[in-house]
Amino acid sequence: MEITSIDVGRAAMAMAISEDRQDEQETRQRLSARGISSVAVDFGGEYLLSVKKIIERAVVSAQRQKLVSANHIGEGAVAGATHAALEQITPKAAGLNVGGKIGIARYGEHICVAIYFGVGVLNLNEVAVGLAHRSLPLGEA
Repeated sequence: MEITSIDVGRAAMAMAISEDRQDEQETRQRLSARGISSVAVDFGGEYLLSVKKIIERAVVSAQRQKLVSANHIGEGAVAGATHAALEQITPKAAGLNVGGKIGIARYGEHICVAIYFGVGVLNLNEVAVGLAHRSLPLGEA
């Protein structure tokens, strides 16, 4: 069965919604068995002040797990997809605190970033999800 960008998006979302480190590792192993590379990173803080840090964390984690090369092509793809996913969350999160996880998945030319955050103040939380896709040349890993 061919793996498409939709499948890679599902993989990124599965990483983002993993409940704990054990679930994250099991999901990662399951995806790896299908040839999909993935990583997840937790994040929390005041949303607008943290956008740059969220993008940086996504790029660094993708590089560390060798989903992308440490150059402007790989970094730009992850940064662009992360920013696009964050744009989907901004209307709910602006001015509030967020906490959750960033999931990144790659297969071939497809790379997806999924963001799953709780948004709110105190215990009055909303849930926000963002997902974006970019394409990379096959040699960029």
